[in-house]
Order: sequence, then C-alpha cells, then structure tokens
Amino acid sequence: MRRHIHSARDFILPIIDFFYPPFKRIMNLQTFRYAASGGGNMLLGFTSYFLSYKYLFLEKDFDFGFFAFKGHIAALIVSFIVTFPVGFFMSKYVVFGDSKMKGRIQLFRYFMICMFNLALNYLLLKIFVEKFHIYPVIAQVITTCIVVVFSYIAQRNFSFKPTPED
Repeated sequence: MRRHIHSARDFILPIIDFFYPPFKRIMNLQTFRYAASGGGNMLLGFTSYFLSYKYLFLEKDFDFGFFAFKGHIAALIVSFIVTFPVGFFMSKYVVFGDSKMKGRIQLFRYFMICMFNLALNYLLLKIFVEKFHIYPVIAQVITTCIVVVFSYIAQRNFSFKPTPED
C-alpha cells in the first residue's frame, strides 16, 4: 500500500512543481503545493456539490426518513465525503511531507479541522442561502473562499506541523 501511495505522490509532485517557477517570487514551494492541491480538491468539491445538488437531490429537500436535509446541505455532505480523503492524501503526502508526526495523529487533527471547516461552511451556507437568498452554488463558492484561509493556517500549524529536529 505504501508503495502505491508513494507512486501517486511521485506522479503528482512533478506535475505541480512544473508550474511553480512563475510563482516563485510570491510564495514558497509548500504554499504553492497547498494552493495547487487545495485548488484541485476545491474543484472536486465544487463539482461534487453542483452535481449532487442539481442532479442527485434535484435542488429539493432530501428526506432521510427520520430527518430531512435541505438540498444544499445534503450536497454539502456529499461534497465533504468525496473531498475529505483526497484532501488528507494531498496534505499528508504532497504538501506537508516534512511532518514526522504519526499518520493517525495527523488524520485525527485533519479530521478535527475539517469538522470545524464543515461547521463553518454549514453556518455560512445557511446564512447566505436562507437569509440572503443567494443561489446555493454561488453561496458555496463564497463560503469556500472564506474557509480556505482558515484551513491553510490550521493545517500548516496544527495538523501537519513539522516537528523540530532533536
């Protein structure tokens, strides 16, 4: 399994790093890798959100039997389920590979930050859609832009914090 993970990492890193030189003056390599992998994961999230909102939930409420979700909230859940494992892989192996922290601790911390991000995303989405009547897909784009800033700082300084050399 580890061999496959490193093969995927070794395939992805040169592609991302190829596009780095024009950005070298404005950001370091780690920040660029975060932006590139996070941007890809964000596109995956927007795509899964849009497709599930529009075609899976048909822009309607989703009745789960004992609980009903509004379509835009159900789509948020689907998007989270799709992007969580991809985001963790990209963060652990592509962006923050210098962290020596145990993988299970990184996963737990990543999950905690993702839960906070999901809650923040949920609250902002509810406010933008239900209070300000912004179309859900546009509201999700605005919300994501707000959450991304917090996420980078938290992931860099908490989930994948490099451990000092002894």
